Amino acid sequence: MNQVQPLSIAGIYEVCIGVADAIPQLQYWEQFGYRIGKIGEFSASEAGELYGVSSKVRSIRLYHQDADHGLIRLMIWEKPTNDGLQMSSMKVKGNRWATTLTADLLNVLNHAEDAESANLSVKYTSPHWEIIYNKERKPRPFVEAAVGVREMMLLQPLSRQVFFQRFNYALPNYGKINPNAFFKTSQITHMGMVIQDDSKETLLFYEEVLGLIRARDDVETTFESSLAGREIFELQSGEGFVVTAFDDPRSSKTDFQAARSGRLYILRFPSSIALSDGFDRANPGCLGMSLYTYRVSSIAEYFERVKASKAQKITEIVANEFGEQSFSFIAPDGYFWTLIESGL
Repeated sequence: MNQVQPLSIAGIYEVCIGVADAIPQLQYWEQFGYRIGKIGEFSASEAGELYGVSSKVRSIRLYHQDADHGLIRLMIWEKPTNDGLQMSSMKVKGNRWATTLTADLLNVLNHAEDAESANLSVKYTSPHWEIIYNKERKPRPFVEAAVGVREMMLLQPLSRQVFFQRFNYALPNYGKINPNAFFKTSQITHMGMVIQDDSKETLLFYEEVLGLIRARDDVETTFESSLAGREIFELQSGEGFVVTAFDDPRSSKTDFQAARSGRLYILRFPSSIALSDGFDRANPGCLGMSLYTYRVSSIAEYFERVKASKAQKITEIVANEFGEQSFSFIAPDGYFWTLIESGL
């Protein structure tokens, strides 16, 4: 299949969150630097056409500074199909979560601990130290700068988040922190999914059909190698997964300084590990994080490409609730996607 030309697709555009009441979520995401942008509505029949859900929906797109990706869409369903993933294990097929850069990880941790003390529904991990790049570098503690990140997970009934704080390195195009936000965070920098596919065949869809760059591939995380991975994904001794990261065409396969936020992380567990299936709780109509979207420059071209692939349940091209030409499908790995036409 021919390669898609550069800039025909950008980084992941939105993380869509199903809600029954928008006000608490608007107040929550405001603390992370988001603000109300577009608002649109769909009738039950229109929602059925694009999302396969027979329910009226009102959507609010939340912007973050001048970011053109990593946005949030609150989808207020009149009749939600179920209560979503809630605070279930991250070690489940169909899982979705959003990762954000912060300048103050301890502030997030302080609030997570306060929420727990107040008996609110919350689940979180310790902020573990991780070395993401140049793992072979031998550190000299107390003599040279420590180069790495601290990262932690925070689960709540409608949000599944991972936060990370960088120390002594920078990536110019990977997250722009809003210094005026209460939690001093960037737009969502990357989104995650969990699959099981020992053949890796389903990964080809994102590279060959959507035209994304496979920026990192087969990066292994094991119980023994990563305290953060062990705790976040509840790994047992001897267990692990491999990560493949897909970026928009402006990124690079070799230069990590050219990495761009809007990245898609796919965690691939071996079939020898028994994973439960959560797809039915992470699709449009469900509460919580239930859909990711991409922007593309030619919706008609992508429609033909997806129709020629192994994707299933492909809808027709219709205007979404914001009036943007869109279509939806289920990728070969089982995840539901919506593509939106937009000038890039």
